Amino acid sequence: MKISRRSFLATATAVTAPLILPACATTKKTVQNSMVNMGFIGMGIQNRGLLDAFLHHKNVRVLAVCDVDSTRRTAAQERVREYYTAHPEKSAPQCAAYGDFRELVARNDIDGVSIATPDHWHAIPTIAALESGKDVYCEKPLTHSVHEAIAVMNAVKKTKSILQTGSMQRSMTEFRVACELVRNGMIGKVERVTCQVGSPGRPCDLPEEPAEPGLDWNFWLGPAPERPYNSVLSPRGAHKHFPNWRSYSEYGGGGICDFGAHHFDIAQWGLDMDASGPVEFRPPAKEGALSGAVMVYESGITVTQVSEGFNVHFYGSEGESRVSRGQFEFWLKGKKIAGFAKREDGGSLNSTLAFVQKEYLDAAKIKLYNSDDHIKNFLECVESRKQPVTSAEIGGHTAIVCHLVNQSYYNRATIKWDPKKMCFAKDGGKPGWLTYDYRSPWKV
Repeated sequence: MKISRRSFLATATAVTAPLILPACATTKKTVQNSMVNMGFIGMGIQNRGLLDAFLHHKNVRVLAVCDVDSTRRTAAQERVREYYTAHPEKSAPQCAAYGDFRELVARNDIDGVSIATPDHWHAIPTIAALESGKDVYCEKPLTHSVHEAIAVMNAVKKTKSILQTGSMQRSMTEFRVACELVRNGMIGKVERVTCQVGSPGRPCDLPEEPAEPGLDWNFWLGPAPERPYNSVLSPRGAHKHFPNWRSYSEYGGGGICDFGAHHFDIAQWGLDMDASGPVEFRPPAKEGALSGAVMVYESGITVTQVSEGFNVHFYGSEGESRVSRGQFEFWLKGKKIAGFAKREDGGSLNSTLAFVQKEYLDAAKIKLYNSDDHIKNFLECVESRKQPVTSAEIGGHTAIVCHLVNQSYYNRATIKWDPKKMCFAKDGGKPGWLTYDYRSPWKV
């Protein structure tokens, strides 16, 4: 069965939450002839980069783009047309452009969507796409609240869809090797971890600016509180930088949700906590401090947010595993066994990693998911129906970690958490900390 775009929109806008789709829209499609037809939602700098990456994969055809800003969506549409004009063997130079993601999601000829909107717009189109039978590549953090993380994980289970969270460090060799050393006991018993992550989000206090022509500001705000336009949140036109909406708690979660979604994710991987998480979240001891939050796991291992150092640093009873993007060090009993942090070290990152894998991990019992291309991994899983390297469960649990760290800051309170039931332990927190007030008609 198929639904028309008009009937889908009529159904979606007739209810309070525009996520309720006709039953026929939930039928899972099979990708034909290994060709994945893609749509893109949110055409800022991140999704433009993803668009180029997807375009260059031979088994991808881009059919549509969507943005609430007419300049950005037209620029993305023209990029697709130009690419296919130069590569006519791949597709006709056609690409639809929408201002409303529901129009894109309603198309039955689209297999997957790439979502790179501000965080407060992640869950709503993700769930809509899942329920309409599509697979999803969604940027990190996967959601804007704990409630949304649970909702997205449940939607993936219900629809049996493929979801890749954009935490692409799991497709970078240095992070996988660092975690394999930890998981195989090469640094002894893990005692603690530090993650170099920025400060929490803060309430938006930006002044009003003249409206941006061509921008549907009301739609950009969506479920967030109503407020006047400011170009810091949605820069004018097809901007070439990462906007600072992420610093404000109404739309993002500051550095905690930005790079925390990367580095806390690697800590979870190294500690074998992908399906779980910490049981306690403590704000910094120093009043007003914006760094130093501590997460405590049931084992007693702590993960501490720090402002300096390696992105992720595992401390064990026998050694250390340190890793950042393009940097890696392996220490045993106070001696550096192998490392590459700068050119002055000599060698290269690849040769360092190859040495460690051969000498210390060749016969390792635990081999972690090996992906060397995050987008390729997603596309392969769309075809095979196997889980990707950063599945909804992984991305969802990492998002929960980020949000609860932020909540420990926002409320200056220690939070007690049950990671298996995904709820507060007794007297561990307040229900309102798990969600936020959605502006009508949007909700999850």
